[in-house]
Amino acid sequence: MAHGEVKHDYHLVNPSPWPFVASIGALIAAIGFVVSQKGLVTDENNFFLSDGQWALFWIGMGILVLTCIGWWSDVIKESKAGDHTPVVDIGLRYGMILFIASEVMFFVAWFWVFFEMTIFHGNRAEWMVPTWDAATAQAWANWPPPHVETFDPFHLPLINTLILLLSGTTVTWAHHAMQTGDRTGARNGLILTVLLGALFTWVQFAVEYPQAGFAFGNQGDITNANVYGASFFMATGFHGFHVIIGTIFLAVCLLRVIVGQMSPQKHFGLEAAAWYWHFVDVVWLFLFTFVYVMPYLTMQN
Repeated sequence: MAHGEVKHDYHLVNPSPWPFVASIGALIAAIGFVVSQKGLVTDENNFFLSDGQWALFWIGMGILVLTCIGWWSDVIKESKAGDHTPVVDIGLRYGMILFIASEVMFFVAWFWVFFEMTIFHGNRAEWMVPTWDAATAQAWANWPPPHVETFDPFHLPLINTLILLLSGTTVTWAHHAMQTGDRTGARNGLILTVLLGALFTWVQFAVEYPQAGFAFGNQGDITNANVYGASFFMATGFHGFHVIIGTIFLAVCLLRVIVGQMSPQKHFGLEAAAWYWHFVDVVWLFLFTFVYVMPYLTMQN
């Protein structure tokens, strides 16, 4: 049917190997990651690997990267062939909206850890008094836990907030420029957005994280710091991963703009990337408020 005459507005794609290849890549990457953890050890200040076997993980990730390149290249070819009718275009938009909605639910889980511990930490300590010793119960009665030195939100986190907010304006500029046929403006806006995304990643992972006073493996009352550290790194790290993905997304759009593959009439890839980037911006504002500012103010009081 995919090769027959089209008598409707829907596009029936040709048989594709990419779903199967992606599944194989994800399986290999997952197995490789689990196997690699056998050699994961920590010292007082940082993480390092000893005897970790990461080969399978990187092979799996390589397969996934090749899958993304091949699969999305096919989608671009379908668009250039005229297969993306108005109905298909609406479907692509709905798909992107649902994808972002599913991502929101991931972050709900990380935020709830902070909300639950902030609101109910006292109740949790009371419930566990019969099974915990007094010192552990007292530690759980406080949030953030004792011996946890939170980040000053008005230093590096505020800098990263300004970086992301600025990147939100540049990607909006790029999108508007493309809508009006200003290819130069779209290119320049995307260049700035990609650079700002890379700068945010560098500040967070290379500058901020090494300064965390509650990283895993710290000597002292490690039990009290683990829950806060785990929830902090999962929430901010998962967001940082999204920033990296969004930066790559926008970099691909930049290359496509440069080679002339986008026009005021056909640029949904850029529009989807802009939606995704604004989603990342909004999530960061919640992270900045509830993960950085509120624990810091609680410690000050």
